[in-house]
Amino acid sequence: MGSAWRRAKIALGLNMCVYVPASADEEDSAERLSDASLLPPAMSMTPTPSSAGLRLSKSVSRSSKKTCAICLTSMKRGNGHAIFTAECSHSFHFHCITSNVKHGSQICPVCRAKWKEIPFEGPNLDPPPRRARINPVDWHQHNDLMTIIRRLPPPRLDSNQNTMTLRQASEPGVFNDDESLDHQPVPAERSSPNANAAADNNPVRTLEIKAFPEVSAVPRSKSYDNFTVLVHLKAAVSNSGQNLQRNISNPPLSSHTRRAPVDLVTVLDISGSMAGTKLALLKRAMGFVIQNLGSSDRLSVIAFSSTARRLFPLRRMTDAGRQQALQAVNSLVANGGTNIAEGLRKGAKVMEDRKERNPVSSIILLSDGQDTYTVNGSIGNQPQPNYQLLLPLSMHGSQNTGFQIPVHSFGFGTDHDASSMHTISEISGGTFSFIETESVIQDAFAQCIGGLLSVVVQELQVGVECMHPSLRLGSLKAGSYPSRVMGDGRAGSIDVGDLYADEERDFLVSVNVPAELSGIKTSLMKVRCVYKDPLTKEMVKMESEEVRVERPETAGQEVISIEVDRQRNRLQAAEAMAQARAAAEQGDLDGAVSVLESCRKALSETVSAKSHDRLCVALDAELKEMQERMASRHVYEASGRAYILSGLSSHSWQRATARGDSTDGSSLVQAYQTPSMAEMLTRSQATLLGSPSAQRLIRPVWSFTSQTKPR
Repeated sequence: MGSAWRRAKIALGLNMCVYVPASADEEDSAERLSDASLLPPAMSMTPTPSSAGLRLSKSVSRSSKKTCAICLTSMKRGNGHAIFTAECSHSFHFHCITSNVKHGSQICPVCRAKWKEIPFEGPNLDPPPRRARINPVDWHQHNDLMTIIRRLPPPRLDSNQNTMTLRQASEPGVFNDDESLDHQPVPAERSSPNANAAADNNPVRTLEIKAFPEVSAVPRSKSYDNFTVLVHLKAAVSNSGQNLQRNISNPPLSSHTRRAPVDLVTVLDISGSMAGTKLALLKRAMGFVIQNLGSSDRLSVIAFSSTARRLFPLRRMTDAGRQQALQAVNSLVANGGTNIAEGLRKGAKVMEDRKERNPVSSIILLSDGQDTYTVNGSIGNQPQPNYQLLLPLSMHGSQNTGFQIPVHSFGFGTDHDASSMHTISEISGGTFSFIETESVIQDAFAQCIGGLLSVVVQELQVGVECMHPSLRLGSLKAGSYPSRVMGDGRAGSIDVGDLYADEERDFLVSVNVPAELSGIKTSLMKVRCVYKDPLTKEMVKMESEEVRVERPETAGQEVISIEVDRQRNRLQAAEAMAQARAAAEQGDLDGAVSVLESCRKALSETVSAKSHDRLCVALDAELKEMQERMASRHVYEASGRAYILSGLSSHSWQRATARGDSTDGSSLVQAYQTPSMAEMLTRSQATLLGSPSAQRLIRPVWSFTSQTKPR
């Protein structure tokens, strides 16, 4: 029944977030969801796995009247805080609303009414003497839905300095005002002759290399033109990734719980279409991100609408840094158009101009609309918009240097331009996530930063070299990763880049296997890896043992490798998705559905499907979901295109993305999720449920890459 109801809602295009007013006399206040109505101090919320929607309790509207819509804390009279009631009848803490007005907002955060009379706080008034401390360790202590944003005092004003709004504030020509880092020593390079030796030299092996031939034995008299070998890589589980303990106190460099710190720039759409519920949810999600960054991580926020502005430079997320970041995000007001290109240009400038660099760098882009400034005005007579114009040239991937700063894009709601967001992420080396249900935006961000905060391998390059003198490489199937085969066909390489803790990569290498008249074994290839340790910055070299196949005189029963077969299925499914999307874009939805159906039938006949391999089951469920989202042109435009593109992004990079309601723990369509991602997602869901005991009630999302794989 749940599945049928979910399909019905997809077909009808219903919003999955339902608000239930407490009574008839409160319906007027329930017409618009504000920060307060979404984030009351004590509300009951029950997630529904089948619908992935959130039904808010009746206590929401009652508690919203007692909650300041800006700082999201109680407005009880007699607590030492002045309360301002606007002409539209909505009330706020006086110091909160005056802070909002100072940043240029003269619109009610709840009902969007424009005020004729605004509160004013003189420049000589000091902030409240007691500053609420953001407690990153026990942020569940008050059992609130939203405890990550505490009371934020207005900033101190210099008596000689005029108050300026963020829109009027001038920005420096060069963004080299990033906060300084703690400098770390750089050890010399180490090299290990093979994977086993690397394990002996280092207590924790950072990377594991395995290779599987498609069959273990080939008769001597038989030759193959396209013999497949699977190259399997797996990054180690970091100590910090197991707990996701934030580096609040900045422990010494020798600490084993240290992880690679991050420089993160979030580029956020605050156009007019983000007003109301969307902006409130975005602020809540950004609050979660800010709260879960450590003191060595740095954050900068870019807000864009018709133009773009930097809210603050790259700032370390210490207690003071979080205060500033939360204050800036909380002051955002939605209006204007959608200029994605300008937002990305400014985000790239922050990364390019910074004086110092953390080991890990990334950009998060969120938008709910279509760029109305760059793409639409530059397409000319081209049949398709040139979405590459949205991304600065400095952020385009290079085959020589790899992808340095990936853009992880998030399409918010059903009106965003999925094609442009997917193109931006694909060119830069990031992933594209589709947030269909607006209320899961925090979970989507949580999954993303769970990965970014667990990078253990950087600049990974994989080399494959033929061992037998007669062997030649045919092809390297590496998805979106740059790969090349040398001119003589004897070697090839793949540029992989970063790996998160416990993350896996699988590549299929095709070689020719000649007949062997005398030997009992044939050496096929050897795999070599070179990568940088993000903490020590030392280069590490590893190599696998030679991949060999037995050469018996007579043919026995051929046993297909499950590992190789399941990866063939993954690539076949991804190819079918791309073909179906191309057909759908041409208007042939029936043909697109037929392509997906043919792929499902082919997968059902494979060895891994007959052995009930979980990845194969998930692929079938994903293909079926895509068929349902191609039921009509309306459904495809509303959600089908974004769902397919997000799936293609996930499979081509072998990295988890949010797709529709796929962050739901009961969903099968959730491959590639690492333990660090799953735990951060669980943490996000626990904050939404508002109780520390909720962590025990949430089941971690399945990860198909972490299961025990049959040989």
